[in-house]
Amino acid sequence: MANTDRGADRTTKWIRWIARICSIVIIGFTLMMVIGHAVTPDPHATDYPPIENLLPLVMCLSVAGLGLAWRWEGLGGAISVGFFLADLGLYWAIRGKFFPLRGLPILSPVLITGLLFLVCWWRTRSRSSPAKLGA
Repeated sequence: MANTDRGADRTTKWIRWIARICSIVIIGFTLMMVIGHAVTPDPHATDYPPIENLLPLVMCLSVAGLGLAWRWEGLGGAISVGFFLADLGLYWAIRGKFFPLRGLPILSPVLITGLLFLVCWWRTRSRSSPAKLGA
């Protein structure tokens, strides 16, 4: 029985480290894009409606959830997945159409990494629950 517990714990650790490595790459890429945009803004974006700034802002909040998930996996993963889904909903609300499928592979690592953090949180929580109950 002890071997299965250690195997489950090892699996959780692997999932956690995969999620952390992916989150480092995603956060680094996002910071690179934000800093690049701040240093050299697009000169062609003169007639730009302010509501269009909401989509990248919500996606940045989703990425910030990945950073938060390093400390609090459940909260950070939920924030990441929630803001990702909110971003898709805002896209539909602003543009009147669904997010294009060809763009999802570019953004899906944020969703997948957030889901991995939620899986780690769930596995850790479900393993510690029987110990709290005295079973």
